[in-house]
Amino acid sequence: MDSEDRPLHPIERDDREDGRDETVNERADRNWDELLQELRVMQTGTQILTGFLLAVAFQPRFEDMDAFQRDVYVVLVGLAALATILALAPVGMHRALFGRQRKPQLVRVAARIVRIDLIVIAALTVGVTTLIIDFTVNRSAGLIALVASIVVIVGLWIAMPTLVRRARNDIHER
Repeated sequence: MDSEDRPLHPIERDDREDGRDETVNERADRNWDELLQELRVMQTGTQILTGFLLAVAFQPRFEDMDAFQRDVYVVLVGLAALATILALAPVGMHRALFGRQRKPQLVRVAARIVRIDLIVIAALTVGVTTLIIDFTVNRSAGLIALVASIVVIVGLWIAMPTLVRRARNDIHER
């Protein structure tokens, strides 16, 4: 398929479906600004979790962790590093592409990276919650925290947006 024949990604279209009167570049600029706001929130949370995890290893009670807890801890440190790298990737890409008229492509790729980072941050948050409850209470409570955390994330990050989209579609169909 020729590049001119391929369907355009929503960020590349100059459509007026959402009622905004903006060019492709204006839309890319707006979407980039929105992505940056999301990245700022994600980075703050990730930095707090990462700082917590790094401090844990230097606490006297770290030695009290069993092998499973230490393994989970190491995985969580890896996830925290990955989340940080993913959150910084769009900024690095922006710097590399700055002034090269690639903003629509940058926004499209950065939006994918942010989605992946959200999955990593969800796993990190669930893992940290599980580890803390497992260590401070017991393994059964840790497993309950694991399941509860997953349910909350699925509910708020997947189910709720789906319901909002459906409600909006129902309103537009009337």
